[in-house]
Amino acid sequence: MIVIGASAGGVEALRTLVHRLPADLAAPIAVVLHVGTQSILPELLAAAGPLPACHPKDGETLRPGTLYVAPPGKHLLVHDHHLMLRRGARENLARPAIDPLFRSAACSFGGGTIGVVLTGALNDGTAGLVAIKRCGGIAIVQDPAEADFPEMPLSALRHVVVDACLTIAEIADELVLRAAEPPRPTPPIPMDVRLEAAIAAQEHATMSSEAKLGTPAPFTCPDCQGPLWEIADAAMLRYRCHVGHAYTADTMLEAQAEEAEAILWKLLRARQQRAELARRMAEREDEEPALAARFRARAQEYDEDAELVRRMLMGRTGHFDEAGLAETGEG
Repeated sequence: MIVIGASAGGVEALRTLVHRLPADLAAPIAVVLHVGTQSILPELLAAAGPLPACHPKDGETLRPGTLYVAPPGKHLLVHDHHLMLRRGARENLARPAIDPLFRSAACSFGGGTIGVVLTGALNDGTAGLVAIKRCGGIAIVQDPAEADFPEMPLSALRHVVVDACLTIAEIADELVLRAAEPPRPTPPIPMDVRLEAAIAAQEHATMSSEAKLGTPAPFTCPDCQGPLWEIADAAMLRYRCHVGHAYTADTMLEAQAEEAEAILWKLLRARQQRAELARRMAEREDEEPALAARFRARAQEYDEDAELVRRMLMGRTGHFDEAGLAETGEG
């Protein structure tokens, strides 16, 4: 079983890879690319090489020499020789995510699993590649010097003892050779790998299940604001919440940054609106000069608060985007 994960820059990397694969490849391939609400990746990959490609149906049987592409909004998982589609919690800010696919394949195929991490930002795929190695499988990483976005390959190389770090062309040749070989021996599948695979499959998603994986952390989940557990993973720092959202430390920082920025935008709008309301109240108090002055003073305070928040946002983003307000701070 070959499983491949990619993110930014992944479309061209995958097209180049499948172009070099033969029609008689001796293993099925499951692919996760971080996508939005729509995807024509199966059509692009089928046109790029001789292998058929599709968005699989839930329960579909794996066939050698076929590319199975995770559809938008669903995790693609492996169970024995079948595929599962689950709309579970996001992992590493993504659904579909790479780690759930890699773990599930490792649980089902053990030493017969070949995991490939290609170009992408942040580090989705690293924890899954660790799981593949722990289950006896093979880890292959794209050469970061060739990747359009080297962060994912670099993370994998930093945390995993990989079997090969190759260019896309070399990866294709390596997959053909590895797929034709007998699978490696499979050790007992670690219970924590099984449990995380079951959580992604929505078979377990309770606090008691999560507690078996680690210890309570002093943070809340950026997605659901529930409590987080720090995963007992020797390779890298990771977190999970009681409903199944999962993060590496890097994606936690990214998620917290997005959450903080959203709070700042709301605070900016609130202070600007309060300033405008105070000014309008002042205008209606013509017969009460003292009261009007107090409203104008409040408006000035709110304007100063809004300016402070605006400068904080400018420091974070360097500009105001379409989701925010004008650079002047005016509503």
